[in-house]
Amino acid sequence: MKAVRFSQFGGPEALEIVDLEDPHPGPGEVRIAVRAAGVNPSDWKKREGLMDQELPQTMGYEAAGVVDELGEGVTEVAVGDRVFGLSAGGAAQAELTVLSYYAPIPASLDFAGAAALPAAVETAARALDHLGVGSGSVLLVNGASGSVGSAAVQLAVVRGARVIGTASPANHEYLRSLGAEPVAYGEGLVERVRALAPGGVDLALDVAGSRVLPELIELAGGPEHVVTIADFAGAKEHGVRFSSGDAGRAVYALGEIGGLIESGRFSLPVAQTFPLAEVAAAHRASQHGHTGGKLVLLVG
Repeated sequence: MKAVRFSQFGGPEALEIVDLEDPHPGPGEVRIAVRAAGVNPSDWKKREGLMDQELPQTMGYEAAGVVDELGEGVTEVAVGDRVFGLSAGGAAQAELTVLSYYAPIPASLDFAGAAALPAAVETAARALDHLGVGSGSVLLVNGASGSVGSAAVQLAVVRGARVIGTASPANHEYLRSLGAEPVAYGEGLVERVRALAPGGVDLALDVAGSRVLPELIELAGGPEHVVTIADFAGAKEHGVRFSSGDAGRAVYALGEIGGLIESGRFSLPVAQTFPLAEVAAAHRASQHGHTGGKLVLLVG
């Protein structure tokens, strides 16, 4: 099968399309013929050597496609079903991939739209769980207009929370459409949030990693009320919890998101699609940022 891989750290030009052996699913897993695979900021960070140090590395943790092989014990889906999910092996940007966690694709979504979901939905749900967001919570989301941020906003609204979200002014109307109260990020953030919530907020989620943890701690009344998914160094410095999948993933969210999508309570836009062969261009777009939605590779 064709798959994305890099054998040395570097820029997007380090990415190669190579032939690898076809994977096979283990117990409880399924293999899919990939139709679309998500691109995430962690991809270019891995490629530049900022995360895992082993070489070579394959790419991609989320995909959507058609089931073509079942692992032992799988009964909830069948060969030929459309599914989306997470690849624990990190090789989703390929013609075939094994999904360890998966769910049926909602009827209203195409493969690209489904491939955009898994990482953002799981990350957002996990962070909200770590914070204990529930009905009546007042939640501040820093970086609310990106894929994970907008997922967190919508899932928090579904849980009954009041959500205040930071974003550039150009994205404020979008945040309002998701049910959040927008504020601009940057200097004066504390004052702008207090104008909306004079007593501060109950909880704060940092998605952007823009060095605002001290302000979030001030607004939320202590580091124990703040979670970041983007500022590992800042979390250590300020005593804030860093949410990662190492402590368990919120994979239940994959099975729940379809109902929210079909009822009109959740959406995640795809900003741009690229053929698998143009993965380097997708990396450049991801690294540039401000994409206004998910980047997705189309396969087959």
